Amino acid sequence: MMKVKGKTAMAQMQAMEPISKVVIVGAGRVGSTTAYTMMTRGTAAEIVLIDADHERAIGEAMDISHGLPFGGTVRVEAGDYSDCAGADIVIISAGVAQKPGETRIDLVRNNIEVLKEIIPKITAHNQDCILMMVTNPVDILTYAMWKISGFPPNRCLGSGTSLDTARFRYSLGKYFEVAPRSVHAYIIGEHGDTEVPVWSLANIAGMRLTDFCRATKLCHDDRDLRVIFENVRDAAYHIIQRKGATHYAIGAAVDAIVGMILHDQHTVVTVSSLMEGQYGVHDICLSLPTVIGRAGVVRVLELKLSDAEVEGFRKSAEALKEVARSVGL
Repeated sequence: MMKVKGKTAMAQMQAMEPISKVVIVGAGRVGSTTAYTMMTRGTAAEIVLIDADHERAIGEAMDISHGLPFGGTVRVEAGDYSDCAGADIVIISAGVAQKPGETRIDLVRNNIEVLKEIIPKITAHNQDCILMMVTNPVDILTYAMWKISGFPPNRCLGSGTSLDTARFRYSLGKYFEVAPRSVHAYIIGEHGDTEVPVWSLANIAGMRLTDFCRATKLCHDDRDLRVIFENVRDAAYHIIQRKGATHYAIGAAVDAIVGMILHDQHTVVTVSSLMEGQYGVHDICLSLPTVIGRAGVVRVLELKLSDAEVEGFRKSAEALKEVARSVGL
């Protein structure tokens, strides 16, 4: 290969590539697992952990960094809000957990207060990044993040139903005896109790599920499918009951979304973003299949849903709007 001033052309091109930087605010189980996943996959060149407990952030950064000799090239550090400067993406996984006797509204209200403290500290150092919400309840907090930050809607998104969709595909793949990546199916709406499975468009190799069953001579039982969805919807409850928290799969989901953005992949994923008329819904954040890339939200897709699915999506929106009104958003 031709050399240019002592370097190969390829080396010169690599040297010119921008250094990607991701800041994670909140070094708890979700934030630290996300950072670890990003380190193992080399998703970003630099990862900074910020936490109210700075010593914890230092400890997590040290623990993750000690795995670098086994194949990583990422720089992982603990920092403060000044490190948001130059970040491509700032992930928010900080928040307060629901306490015994607290309602969901109490949880939302308390976490909005946390955002009112965190977001101005981020935007004081960076007005150009993409903000990504992971803390639950993710849709309301994504909406609050957008309002508090003043950022354009395309640069405010939440992890939304990306994990629910992954669980859905995994469960359907297991039931129909195919790899999850061969299943094309979405969960839309709220990441929570009112989420909606898009059965009308679910397919394997372009075949509707009933057609796939006929072609492969596998059984198909609507009752089984209802149970699959209920287990997907309630998965977090079952996991939390057994081990106290969910963090591995959401860490993988967030890492994947970050990679899609940094590499401008224009991948379709169900993230939460501001609705601007989709299915008649305005001014609330919900999940629909969304094209994401370097600009953040590139395009929100409106699928040809069944009437029941459209109604479910609108009910999901109304439930979230009621919460938003209750907390003064």
